[in-house]
Amino acid sequence: MAARDRPDIGAEKRLALNRMGTFDWDLERSTLVLDEGGLAVFDLRPDEFDGMADSLVRRVPPEECARLETALGKAVDAGQSSYGGYFQIRRRDGLRQWTHVRGHIVRDERGVPFRILGIVRNALSDLAEFSVVSPLEAGRQRMTAMVQGTTDALSQAVTVEDVTAALTGAGGMERFGADGLVLGLVEGSDLKLIGLAGEPMSILSELTLDDVDHSLPLAEAVLTQQPRFVASLPQLADRFPRLGPYIRRRRLDAAAFLPLVAQARSIGGLGLFFRERTEFSAEDRTLCVGLAGIVAQSLQRAILFDEERKFATDLQSSMLPRHIPDVDGAEIAVRYRTAWSGRDVGGDWYDVIVLPRGRIGLVVGDVQGHDTHAAAIMGQLRIALRAYAAEGHTPSTVLARASRFLAELDTERFATCTYAQVDLASGAVKAVRAGHLGPMVRHTDGRIGWPRLRGGLPLGLATVFGDDEYPETRLDLVPGETLLLCTDGLVETPGLDIEVGLDALAEAVRTGPAAAEALADHVTEGLWGRAKSGDDIALLVLRRSPDLGTAQAPRIHQYVHQADPEGLAEARAVLRHSLEHWGLGTLADDVEVAAGELLGNVLLHTEGGAVVTLEVLLEPDRRIRLWVNDRSSVRPHRRTPGEAATSGRGMMMIEAVADRWGVEPRGEGKAVWCEFVPPPAARE
Repeated sequence: MAARDRPDIGAEKRLALNRMGTFDWDLERSTLVLDEGGLAVFDLRPDEFDGMADSLVRRVPPEECARLETALGKAVDAGQSSYGGYFQIRRRDGLRQWTHVRGHIVRDERGVPFRILGIVRNALSDLAEFSVVSPLEAGRQRMTAMVQGTTDALSQAVTVEDVTAALTGAGGMERFGADGLVLGLVEGSDLKLIGLAGEPMSILSELTLDDVDHSLPLAEAVLTQQPRFVASLPQLADRFPRLGPYIRRRRLDAAAFLPLVAQARSIGGLGLFFRERTEFSAEDRTLCVGLAGIVAQSLQRAILFDEERKFATDLQSSMLPRHIPDVDGAEIAVRYRTAWSGRDVGGDWYDVIVLPRGRIGLVVGDVQGHDTHAAAIMGQLRIALRAYAAEGHTPSTVLARASRFLAELDTERFATCTYAQVDLASGAVKAVRAGHLGPMVRHTDGRIGWPRLRGGLPLGLATVFGDDEYPETRLDLVPGETLLLCTDGLVETPGLDIEVGLDALAEAVRTGPAAAEALADHVTEGLWGRAKSGDDIALLVLRRSPDLGTAQAPRIHQYVHQADPEGLAEARAVLRHSLEHWGLGTLADDVEVAAGELLGNVLLHTEGGAVVTLEVLLEPDRRIRLWVNDRSSVRPHRRTPGEAATSGRGMMMIEAVADRWGVEPRGEGKAVWCEFVPPPAARE
């Protein structure tokens, strides 16, 4: 017998003939190479695959992706050289296909995986062969897979919105083997449509579900608490005229209308719609009813959670100020976001307190804990602190009394807090903090500063440890500058150092608009999505009203901090730029010399910074006046130093360059001024 011709069949062709293919997955680049057989297993044409692993999501449902990632992760963590498992893909005709993967994990010299080489194959024959041996077991596996998939998808659903997303999102319908899905929720005597999935269902968004009655099959199932299985959906149009037009406009053959019952009460309804189905077996009916029970339990938990959440957030909101007062001389904006993780509600709060003599108190704080107890304590502490401030106490006394108040509540809770008392007429700020973030200041030129507040222990703890001293820090807020207070939820991100969040906040404030409301919006839009701690967030922004003078008599202000080595140079640059802008650049050298001497005296001989003001005066003649305000009451005076003296010539230099100078007392300090008369050509 003559030997038959044996054509040469390559390894790739041999695999393809057995519905198998190979892949090469580069983990570092997330690229994936599939041979012809591999593409066939995934039911993909070459032009449908771009070589990226993520593009397979069109064939592999999310829950199957999660299963594969878990298997691979376990193998990697255990140091194994291979992994494998069964999963399902969704073919282009909508049918599910069991698939098997076996991959070899390639690691570098450090043991880090960087590449996977493997084989993927169509495993439908595995299931078919097993079904011949045990059809009952195959049916059980199908039911188990659907129940497990639904349970897994709903296990992370906390709110009603989460449940709806799990059922109508990616892979939702496929878990039920349906082509369309409708979810309704009972609210009082009405059935509200809260979820639709599947292209055939989009038209039902026009259909309004109102009373729970017999006018629609889903409402009837909810009312009677009995499921309804319809193998010929067009025949249902005569029984339910309201549904008829929608059935005729879509090619749907069968449906299951399932009541969602929890604790003997109908809480909603689930409608499943199918194409090319002509019957519901006993197994199908049992499976649908079981799945509806799982959905009902998840939905009931979500409803209870939403109700508890609403109660807690309403309680929390009632503890916060309803209105922020309007004050002369400043813009104030507040923003608040409640905790979004689980049932958490926190004890963050803010407050703006109108005080006598044109002053206001600004408070931002955080009570320990994330529960209704923390919210209740927050309300009591806010009211107590407000009362102490309104009595006229100094900031340090306000926090000391608030600490004692919290300790006497015997709650075993503590609170952090920053309190600032602002005099809007002078710009003087007295700030104290109790274990909290300090304030941020945005200067008129856009620079960001973090004043150093020495601070004390958190409220409550300070009293317990007998250390309720809160040292005050004096700041100066010049016209146009902004003071910002916040809680740590705005800057903390799990796994990152808080400095990263503080830098992000500083950048957002630096690049934001000047107005307080606009700046608050800018900061929250940029950072609230970044803040993933799940904590409450409180933000308070105060901007002192600008004082720019008039077009004929302009005015600028600049604060020079004692601890800022570049502050003096920046102030001199601002003065020169302003004079040139006003057409008085010929005076810039003299003004810079005078400013340097006056500021040098403040920075060397006092314990604080200085506020520099430069203005144009029109009466009795046009001239420039330079002010330097500080907190010292010691008046400067002219001295006659010896030839070898290295200091003492400052006021002599000012007399030499300025036309006049003088000193005025200013409450807690003084203001030294000097005037410069421009040359005749610049006076016009």
